[in-house]
Amino acid sequence: MLISNAYAQTATAPSGSGFLEFLPIIAVIVVFYFLLLRPQQKRAKEQKAMLIALQKGDEIVTIGGELGRITKVGEDYLSVEIAENVTVQIQKSAVQTVLPKGTIKSI
Repeated sequence: MLISNAYAQTATAPSGSGFLEFLPIIAVIVVFYFLLLRPQQKRAKEQKAMLIALQKGDEIVTIGGELGRITKVGEDYLSVEIAENVTVQIQKSAVQTVLPKGTIKSI
């Protein structure tokens, strides 16, 4: 006959401990935390501190790429002068970067 018989094997108990089976999963979680979550939390904390520190006269770049100087600071909104006698209202969360003083004049 060309096909041999297949016989069932008896079940054997696992030889490793329960902790060693979960070690790779724990390692992936630790790497995920240090490479993704922790840097993101750090950036969010820095962004929040920057938004709190905004004051009149700061030169900023918005998320849309507009450059301007802050003329008025409110609780949730800013008045930003983007050109001479042109002022727009933006949300504080739309501020991407605070530029060093005098940057707008040099552009």
